[in-house]
Parts: sequence; structure tokens; C-alpha cells
Amino acid sequence: MITNEILLEGPATGRVDAILGPMGEQGLQEQRPDDAVRHLAPPELWDELVDEAVGEVRVIHRHTKFAAPARFAVLSSSSSGNSSVILHQTSSGTRATLIDCGLSPKRTNELLETLGASIDCIDRIVMTHFDSDHFNSSWVSALPDHARFVVHRGHRGVAGRRGALTRRTDVFDDTFELAHGVRGRAILMKHDDLGASAFRFDFAMPGGRTRSLGYATDIGAPSQALARTLMGVDVLAIESNYCPVLQRESDRPIYLKRRITGGSGHLSNGQCASLVRAIGPRRAVVLLHLSRDCNTPEAALLEHAPELEAGLYDLVVASPDAATEPIPLTAD
Repeated sequence: MITNEILLEGPATGRVDAILGPMGEQGLQEQRPDDAVRHLAPPELWDELVDEAVGEVRVIHRHTKFAAPARFAVLSSSSSGNSSVILHQTSSGTRATLIDCGLSPKRTNELLETLGASIDCIDRIVMTHFDSDHFNSSWVSALPDHARFVVHRGHRGVAGRRGALTRRTDVFDDTFELAHGVRGRAILMKHDDLGASAFRFDFAMPGGRTRSLGYATDIGAPSQALARTLMGVDVLAIESNYCPVLQRESDRPIYLKRRITGGSGHLSNGQCASLVRAIGPRRAVVLLHLSRDCNTPEAALLEHAPELEAGLYDLVVASPDAATEPIPLTAD
């Protein structure tokens, strides 16, 4: 005999959350969810209910209204390759959303393993843009069969040219559902010819609350529209690409310096700090995409000295060589 048991797995789709039985001559015994022997989430968190007959038992699939427990880490960030990850913790294990895939699949897997995940955990790759340090074309064949690319409509053409449309691809404009209980909002920023998407991800929590992650890299210049979009996020990952003095004194070609500093390239340390103050993150800031040649962690950190002294947020500088320590996104 199969016992009555609610197995609520969290916000993943296609779960078997309860098996109610047995099937007898009278038909399936009706059971209410609160009659279950065990439940892992209270009924007020249940959002959807779909029943189906499977063999001699009734299978109930339930979804919660809320996001799964989630953490954020930067796998690597530099002009050599950029990739970050949101780790979603479900009862079936760790699932992963990559933001950009500028590293080789092999290197990405190595870094994911340091976080208790792997390539097989990846459900989607959300693309900011398709520069070579953000998109490694090896992912077209290396991505798990069930996974998909998520790209801005303005990047659909370049995505096709890079091979990303040969498999399942979700195209968004302004807003989209990233995962169950997680809403994404995008704003296209000036970067070279096609721009780069900056994101706000809102994670639904009990009691009408949300937790949020802002992600902005290769955004050209600060803007009020971006500051409004990311206003008050809990965790902010943002580029702090160059020190103006080191950029000016470098032996880089003039055209490259102008590209980087001309308003459609990257943020300087000072521009980053100014934008962070306008956004007002509540808990943590992660600095992305520091130039190996024209920046140092010390120079980037110096711009945030008043906020750090006041304890307004924690600050992490992403490295090209190792993943950052995961930051909880859905914790109180």
C-alpha cells in the first residue's frame, strides 16, 4: 500500500508532490492535502494544483508561489571571460542559471564544482550580449539538452550568427520569467553597436516580500534609467572596469582607449561608485570586469571607502581566477 504523503519539492516544474492511494474497487480514496502524513510547506504557499491519473494512484503536482532558495556567485570576470551563476536549491538538487558564458565549458564546470554544482545542473544561460568574452561558442554544443539560451530581442541576429538559435532559445523584450517565482526585468544599455542588457531579478518571498539581484556589466555609462531599474536591490553586481589614470598611462592604442571610455564601452571605478550610490543596494556589491591592465582591486575599492566605513554594504571584488563565495539571495 502507498501511504499518503505530501512531498513538496519547492518551485520546480513537473514535480510529483503527493501520491494518494490506494486505488480500490470504490475508486481512488479521496484525501485532502492537510490529511497528509508529512508536508514540507504549509498549504498557504501552494499556488497551482494539477491532478493526473498514473496507473493505480493519483499524482498531485503542486507549485509554490515563491522562489526556491537561491545564491549568487561570480565564476570569473575579466576581459578574458565572464560568467556568473544563480544557484537554485530545490529538493531534487541544485539547479543553475548562468549569466553569460564567456568561459569554456570545461573551465565553467571546474568552477561550478567548487560550488557543489556542474554543467548538468544548468537550466538556462541568460545573455547580457554576445562579445567573445561573454559568449564562448562551444556552449552551443556543450549545453545540456534541456537547457536554453535567454536573449534580448535586439541580440537575436547576433545570437543566430553565433549559433545560439540552433537550439531552444527564449527571446525577451523588457520582462520575463526567469524561473518559478523569479521575475526578470531588462534594460538595454549602450555598448558598442548592439548594446548590452542589464538585469533586475526579483525573487518572490512569503508575505508579499521580494529579494532582488541587480546585474550590470559593459553598460557604457551611468544612466538614470538604469539607476531607477535597479533601485534598492539587495545584491548588486556591477562592472568597475578601469582606473582613468592607469587607462591614460597605458600603452593601449588610442582607438581602444576611446572605445572603452567614450560612453559606449565600460564604467570607470568612479562611475561605478557613483552609480552604486544612486542605486542604493541594501546588502552587498560585487565588482565585475576589472581590467587586468588598467585597474587594480585596491583602486576599485578606494572609490567605495565612505560606504564601507559606514557599513552600508559588503563589497566583493570578482576575480578572473576563482569563483566568489556564494551570496544568499533569498535569506532574511
